[in-house]
Amino acid sequence: MNKPNIIWLNVSVFLITFLFAAVAVPYRAITHGFDSAEIIMAVLCFIYCGMSITAGYHRLWSHKTYQAHWSLRLIYALGGAFALQNSILHWSSDHRVHHKHVDNNDIDPYSAKRGFWYSHIGWMLREYQAHRYTNYDNVRDLQKDPIVCWQHKYYLVLTIGMNFGIPLLFGWLHGDIISSLLLVGVLRLVLSHHTTFFINSLAHIWGKQTYTEKNTARDNGFLALLTFGEGYHNFHHIFENDYRNGIRWWQFDPTKWLIKSCYYLGLTSKLRVSPEDKIEKARLTMVFKKRQQQLVSHPNAEQLLARLQHEYDVLIVKLNDYYEIKKTLFANKRAKLMADVERSELMGQYKELKQRLIEQQRSWQFFIEKHA
Repeated sequence: MNKPNIIWLNVSVFLITFLFAAVAVPYRAITHGFDSAEIIMAVLCFIYCGMSITAGYHRLWSHKTYQAHWSLRLIYALGGAFALQNSILHWSSDHRVHHKHVDNNDIDPYSAKRGFWYSHIGWMLREYQAHRYTNYDNVRDLQKDPIVCWQHKYYLVLTIGMNFGIPLLFGWLHGDIISSLLLVGVLRLVLSHHTTFFINSLAHIWGKQTYTEKNTARDNGFLALLTFGEGYHNFHHIFENDYRNGIRWWQFDPTKWLIKSCYYLGLTSKLRVSPEDKIEKARLTMVFKKRQQQLVSHPNAEQLLARLQHEYDVLIVKLNDYYEIKKTLFANKRAKLMADVERSELMGQYKELKQRLIEQQRSWQFFIEKHA
């Protein structure tokens, strides 16, 4: 069977940038050195690229887990071009196919079941699914976003401008263009590429299946450190519409913190979260299944399995009861709060001021029409 054609542009970009990062950067460090300003700039650019992918390409556009102000979307779009991981439209299209057909070797663009190399980078080196390269039927909603369309149309120009413009400008201002090109340009790009690629490869191989075993995705706290919170991948694959990946306060998910912070600033809205009871049920179901597997070989397996089933069933019933009363309690609190507000002096002032405003609006309209 003939292998698909090699995509020489991709091969060249990945190979040349990797060689410069592996050879030229260390050589420059030994013979010339990098100062703190250059290192800090490289780190900041790495963060900018990474968060543009995680908060923008992934959680905003691919999964629509929240809405963002046009200014924030523009920042993400430029950062995505800086990260050199294709346009928002193309990236999101691939990712939606991945989620819909995860682990299907014939459809999933970067199926982990085809091995680490393929899911990490190999899928981009040959025309494995050339028939889909210009088919964006699954992202028609994104084609209504003018920033997405603008970035897709001018992606090549934006990519060249960001990847050469920023390092050159910083190098010129700082007085060392070569070091800036190597550190802020090349090394930052290689690290941005491969840490993102780890989510397609390592995050489907290494870690725990906390919430589901229906796919290869894993939760891995260490990968979360490298990928701005994307390492909690098992959770993400079952609750993909949640703007969070790390749902516990102690889990490292700076992308979640960025989105929430922007919410307080009025830059994001309609943050979607999965129901607590569904998350907890998914976790308990996985614990139940794993314990079942462990007890099968036990001498008193039949008795223990029956007890396990009973305890699980009772737990689920009590869990349902708890969350049902919790929802009722919150609803009653909201209703009581509204009743208290309506009876308060503040509400009286509000109604009085509202009536005065209506009267003033009528007076204003009468004046405008009379003197037109």
